[in-house]
Amino acid sequence: MKPWYFQNREGVMAGILVMLFPMLFPSLFTPLTHASPSVFSEWKAPKPRHLPLLRSALQCESSNAEQSDLWAPLDDQGWRPCFESINAPSLPQKSQGYIQVFLDGGLNQQRMGICDAVAVAKILNATLVIPHLEVNPVWQDSSLFMDIFDVDHFINVLKDDISIVKELPDEFSWSTREYYATAIRATRVKTAPVHASANWYLENVLPLLQSYGIAAISPFSHRLSFDNLPRDIQQLRCKVNFKALAFVPHIRELGDALVSRLRYPHGDTGAHGTDYLGEITGVGDKQKAGKFVVLHLRFDKDMAAHSACDFGGGKAEKLALAKYRQAIWQGRVLNSQFTDEELRNQGRCPLTPEEIGLLLAALGFDNNTRLYLASHKVYGGKARISTLRELFPLMEDKKSLASSEERVHIKGKASLLAALDYYIGMHSDIFISASPGNMHNALVGHRTFENLKTIRPNMALLGQLFLNKNISWSAFQQAVVEGHQNRHGQLRLRKPKQSIYTYPAPDCMCHA
Repeated sequence: MKPWYFQNREGVMAGILVMLFPMLFPSLFTPLTHASPSVFSEWKAPKPRHLPLLRSALQCESSNAEQSDLWAPLDDQGWRPCFESINAPSLPQKSQGYIQVFLDGGLNQQRMGICDAVAVAKILNATLVIPHLEVNPVWQDSSLFMDIFDVDHFINVLKDDISIVKELPDEFSWSTREYYATAIRATRVKTAPVHASANWYLENVLPLLQSYGIAAISPFSHRLSFDNLPRDIQQLRCKVNFKALAFVPHIRELGDALVSRLRYPHGDTGAHGTDYLGEITGVGDKQKAGKFVVLHLRFDKDMAAHSACDFGGGKAEKLALAKYRQAIWQGRVLNSQFTDEELRNQGRCPLTPEEIGLLLAALGFDNNTRLYLASHKVYGGKARISTLRELFPLMEDKKSLASSEERVHIKGKASLLAALDYYIGMHSDIFISASPGNMHNALVGHRTFENLKTIRPNMALLGQLFLNKNISWSAFQQAVVEGHQNRHGQLRLRKPKQSIYTYPAPDCMCHA
């Protein structure tokens, strides 16, 4: 037996190690960051929250779903794009000066900002400098405009509408983001109100252009009204969004290859080479094209925390999300004042992977459905999406469809990854999103413009159905089908204050 002082010393050493362990390995005890989970403080693999519904959905027999009305294209709704008939003033010979804009947010928020920048340049008769895309603090993507969009195509499509330059001339080379970040500058406009009118720009920005020859607007996101603008300006915004903003060739080529692999899953695509065109033309001759659904699943930590909803991860997850809200938004999240039940009844909770899977199953999609998962990082990783994959074993994503060699130019670049998802979403038979957001809104608008089928989940109905723990599968399925009868892409006219990019009719579409 060891002397008492040896035992005591061992106890002291053990105590010191326990105290030092969190300091030596802080990642094990800190809340989830954008990149990785905490092992002890937060993560516990969530169990299915709607197990009876899940079991019933899994027991449903497969059907020849591709032959059903579910996959039928939308009927002609009697509307056509009409921005080609813009009867706008011709491009003046002399510009009033240069307009710079600095755009924050993710890809689709920046996309809307680009459209607004073209419109503002038109209103002011100014020359637009290719917009500067800010580094997103969440995704840390430093991609430039020319890394995402085809600049030459952008300039060429709009050449009769506004003047655009890739860079400022030497006399204005001092006008940079760094220049405006270091001090108050006379040429910077930082007070543009949200949804500003055309007159606001004429009264506040035009004088700067006339005095200095240049004006830099930052912040600029959501800084142009959707209402009370001339029709030619509205149609110009749609022309930018739906025609001028084409992704760079390597995104389009990879997108076409992945669409081909989704449509021809038994084709000889195992090599996953970089001869995209040869692959696409070769497979299509051998078999009938199949159909596929694109599911946009935004369920990252930002979304989960900002919603203030309960996602079944237990007390540790609730605490971690509360800490995250405090750290990122100082706790100032509107939804925090409501209970989870109130939020779900109002349709303010994003659908979990399990819930969107049950929605798809209730609508008639079965385990033979090819599903493309458009998402960045799912909060909870593979464990969170396991039930969705169980329902749809043919689910694919960028990693499963493309080799690491093919993804080398987009790896770690959130904007390019989102651009690829957007492109595939525009080429799918059906698009559905698990929660409202910029990607959802952008694709709903673009697919409306092209008359493509797009399912818009009835969030309030689904929230109420999922709160009912005693609901049977037949009752759930009937309620889902009835509640989504007119939510498959039927055109909706824009109302005041609504976005023209989500509801392009009637501003940018005309009756046939």
